[in-house]
Amino acid sequence: MHPYRSHTCGALRLEDAGSTVRLSGWIHRKRDHGQLLFVDLRDNYGLTQCVIDIDNPGFKVLEAARLESVITVTGRVVARTADTINDKLPTGHIEVKADEVFVQSLADQLPLQVNSDQDAGEDIRLRYRFLDLRRTKMHRNIHLRSNVIASARRRMIEAGFTEFQTPILTSSSPEGARDFLVPARNHPGKFYALPQAPQQFKQLLMVAGFDRYFQIAPCFRDEDSRADRSPGEFYQLDFEMSFVTQDDVSPPSSR
Repeated sequence: MHPYRSHTCGALRLEDAGSTVRLSGWIHRKRDHGQLLFVDLRDNYGLTQCVIDIDNPGFKVLEAARLESVITVTGRVVARTADTINDKLPTGHIEVKADEVFVQSLADQLPLQVNSDQDAGEDIRLRYRFLDLRRTKMHRNIHLRSNVIASARRRMIEAGFTEFQTPILTSSSPEGARDFLVPARNHPGKFYALPQAPQQFKQLLMVAGFDRYFQIAPCFRDEDSRADRSPGEFYQLDFEMSFVTQDDVSPPSSR
């Protein structure tokens, strides 16, 4: 068996009952019922409830471990009783009865609660960003951003567009905001500018004969924030098409 996991914490289902598995993840919640200790184990993919009884040597280890400690649990998948099924979780029909517990990393006292959406304040969240990004809402937002970009990229490629990457260090060009400047070490007194948008590069590509261009482009503008973009740095879907009319861009049926 793999030293860290045979399954992710979101993978096990009722049909896995009876099998021996190994899971690794973060301690999300603990519930001490005296003779039994329940642990919700979390990874990127979901939650699995693990249970250990007081006679197991790992009981005291888990009892002492704080939330967000990283552990590896080896045990048997068992079906939950009808009154303990959790329909809110994909893994809610099973639990893992732990035989062995190994602590990979013990957590210190947490400056903010990962298993809660309670706002700890911006200063704390940014200082401990790695903890903030573990919270369910933030974790989902990061995945959502990735999925949106993947969907946009797939749809553009299916429509015949070619993706290009354009330079980040460039010369300054007249735009609508101030440039961010980067000193050029080999040319004292000279500076590169970060692009406010890939205008000159995409136009160069189109003149060179690349028919359909797109880029999920980073843009840098020294300006205040707006409703639809962050201050300083943001990303945009940028594209160009050759030899087209208005109807090619926006067919009448879609207007």
